[in-house]
Amino acid sequence: MMDINYELYKVFYYVAKTLSFSDASKALFISQSAVSQSVKTLEKKLGQNLFLRSTKKVQLTTEGEILFKHIEPAMNLIRKGEAQLLDTSSLSGGQLRIAASDTICRYYLVPYLNRFHSAYPGVHIKVTNSTSIECAHILENGQVDFIVTNYPNSGLQSTLKIRPIYEFHDVFIANPEHFPLKGRSVSLMELLEYPIMMLDRKSTTSEFLHSVFQQSHLDLVPEIELSSNDLLIDLARIGLGIAFVPDYCVPVQDDRLFRLNLEERLPSRKLVVACSENFPVSQAAKQFMDML
Repeated sequence: MMDINYELYKVFYYVAKTLSFSDASKALFISQSAVSQSVKTLEKKLGQNLFLRSTKKVQLTTEGEILFKHIEPAMNLIRKGEAQLLDTSSLSGGQLRIAASDTICRYYLVPYLNRFHSAYPGVHIKVTNSTSIECAHILENGQVDFIVTNYPNSGLQSTLKIRPIYEFHDVFIANPEHFPLKGRSVSLMELLEYPIMMLDRKSTTSEFLHSVFQQSHLDLVPEIELSSNDLLIDLARIGLGIAFVPDYCVPVQDDRLFRLNLEERLPSRKLVVACSENFPVSQAAKQFMDML
């Protein structure tokens, strides 16, 4: 492969496009003699005459036409790439890549996604949905710009930048007709007598609740483990068990649900934004994180 300076091809492109050394020099902001010298240098390197020169006009040779057919689309691609980079920096284009759990997406991120899309409609938004622990692995692999996740999260690495954005509490909810516990305090030990429903072992919520029971020297064996907080709420509503879910996804008014009063105070958890120190963050990602 020949090692030929891009600038030589650029000069060739403008001469071939305008069929004028003078017009090419004006477009490139260089002297006409510099244009002529660049063309001669390119012809020498390629070993081919690219133009037929006369006092009245300039024409492409057959070899010049062949080269121009390849150079023209290449120049258009370069221009397109430059334009996309400019769009990205000005937030009139580019891409925003986020990963978050189903619950966080639905109950926390949707209003922010709506605001961002309204403000920057040219930015393509890609949302990857997975558990908070798996989101941490997705971020580590560089597949997204950042994640919004529950914290603590065993999947988060020390190399990540982590910023808290929201504090919440987890609650136990149940149907008052099936579980007449409303209005009194319930201990963690007493809860073990009832069917507990919670997220599965792959979730940060499961890690958190099991650690809470272990700290009280209790062994939690849930009756039902699912991958959806919404489904846990639905099952609690019909009296299938007592569900453990984040408070921000519990319906405000629902006669078929109530929040249990625990004797033990559960520690709060946080939603955090995490991004990698090893990968550059796009302007779109910075803007969205600032919104959060």
